[in-house]
Amino acid sequence: MAPLLGVICGLGVFLIWWSAWEQPAVSVREAKPKRLETLLMTAGIEKVTGAGLLASCAGLGLFSLLVFFIVTGSPPVSLCFGLFGAWLPIALVRWRARKRTAMLRQLWPDVVDHLRSAIRAGLSLPEAIIQLGYKGPEELRHLFLDFGADYRSGGHFDAALGKLKDRLADPVADRIIEALRMTREVGGSDLGRLLGTLAEFLRESARTRSELEARQSWTVNAARLAVAAPWIVLVVLASRPEAMHAYNSALGAAVLLGGLLISMFCYSVMLRIGALPEDERVLR
Repeated sequence: MAPLLGVICGLGVFLIWWSAWEQPAVSVREAKPKRLETLLMTAGIEKVTGAGLLASCAGLGLFSLLVFFIVTGSPPVSLCFGLFGAWLPIALVRWRARKRTAMLRQLWPDVVDHLRSAIRAGLSLPEAIIQLGYKGPEELRHLFLDFGADYRSGGHFDAALGKLKDRLADPVADRIIEALRMTREVGGSDLGRLLGTLAEFLRESARTRSELEARQSWTVNAARLAVAAPWIVLVVLASRPEAMHAYNSALGAAVLLGGLLISMFCYSVMLRIGALPEDERVLR
């Protein structure tokens, strides 16, 4: 018992000595949403997680691989189209995110005008935002109605506004919401003038970007068709067993792999060259 008592007493003395020193404060950072979650929020898809999107990619890729293997009997060809099938859900989500961003870009000037009119009519800031659920753009009414429900249930303006910003997931919405939050905190009588200037700026920016996208679309679509053309020809050749048999060899698999790598490289370069500057969410 003597050694055991010695160990316990020594441990107690050590714990007393350890508690006498001040522990450094550990900063707890707010967890940022992952890249896939951010993409899904930007696309307006709220009921699908990043893991669910990856599972959809894996399932569609496997289904495409099996279908093309049954049709062509060529493992290299089936693998290539399986990879295309796995990439398809992410491509669709990105397309929807771009479409939603372009739609919101046209709607924000009207939202700002409604806010300005409501504030000039004497409504408080929370009431002005809530009334957008009834008089604002129809595509965004459900979001502002949910903001009203959150605000009435908890009574916390900042929390409800933060939840609205997360659901909108748009850089222009971030600027508008942070301006409203700052006005709510520090006060000010120039909110109407600020919103009027912002509405004019947003309209001019949307008009300019629409013209650039219209001119860009012809070049981008032509480049996409050029990248897709060899694979369309390969699908046509799938009806000929002798052509598919040629791709089952090592040389045929190398040709397919080289074509796949070149297609991916050229497509990424085309997107980078033809991409327009995108607003970043710096106020998340």
